[in-house]
Amino acid sequence: MKKILAIIGPTGVGKTETSIMLAQSMGAEIISSDSMQVYKHMDIGTAKPSKEQLSLVKHHMIDIVEPWESYSAGRYIEDVVPVIKALHASGKTPLLTGGTGLYLKAMTRGLFSGPAADWDLREDLMQKEVSQPGVLYEELMKLDKKTASTVERADTKKIVRALEICIKSSSPASELREKETVPLPYEFIKIGLTRQRPELYKIIDQRVEKMIESGLLQEVKNIMSLIENAQPYMPAYTISSMQAIGYKELAQYLSGRLSLDEATNLIKQRSRNYAKRQYTWFKKEDSIQWIDITGIFSAKDICDLINFNVSQK
Repeated sequence: MKKILAIIGPTGVGKTETSIMLAQSMGAEIISSDSMQVYKHMDIGTAKPSKEQLSLVKHHMIDIVEPWESYSAGRYIEDVVPVIKALHASGKTPLLTGGTGLYLKAMTRGLFSGPAADWDLREDLMQKEVSQPGVLYEELMKLDKKTASTVERADTKKIVRALEICIKSSSPASELREKETVPLPYEFIKIGLTRQRPELYKIIDQRVEKMIESGLLQEVKNIMSLIENAQPYMPAYTISSMQAIGYKELAQYLSGRLSLDEATNLIKQRSRNYAKRQYTWFKKEDSIQWIDITGIFSAKDICDLINFNVSQK
């Protein structure tokens, strides 16, 4: 089975420089698995590799859509598969790097989409729940006990979607997931980089301050202007790309809802919270070789650790 090397970890841990040096030593090319680096013009706030870094190693899945376009994990898989095939055909190892856990999951465990949304059906189901609280969960228990056992009774959104799948497909959602969720046919060698939380959070805070100093506010203004010109009837702050950490908060500052200090502190807080959620995502992924790089800031030293750990397997 052909291989893909994946360097994963939370935001700010040090994946970018490490992946570039590792790719250079291997003759590999990098595939980004970052859900926000796919957007053009969004450079500072997404911690996109610099022009100099991009010139050192060929990168894929960066700057592929406009900031007013929507992008999904399903579309990511459609776009990335030809890239992987081309790299393998040329004899190169794809080096996957990024922190979007959903993209990694879609590649290693498959992605289930299910039938398209039926808004009339959803409205009918919601009305039933309003008139008789708890009835949808009981209905799901009858149609798909396995899925019901994984959903909280209060999570109406997930219950409605599960029922929608059952009703539209005439099959339990759990059964369809088992049949249709197929991972990509590659061997993933997964290296996870981690740091002790105090050190990681300090790095995150410093990086946010550097982003502000480097012109993130002007970048947000530019992005909002591009979106408003392309989608004049859609408020810029409602677009998916503008939900990215850093962009959302500075948009609130520009609208007068936050001071600049409040926005900056909120970016730091949400970035730290995002790092926590990333760890949660990665815990669900098996076979990750975790390497604690606390106190190590040299990309070469981190690469040496990675090579040592891989050689031991």
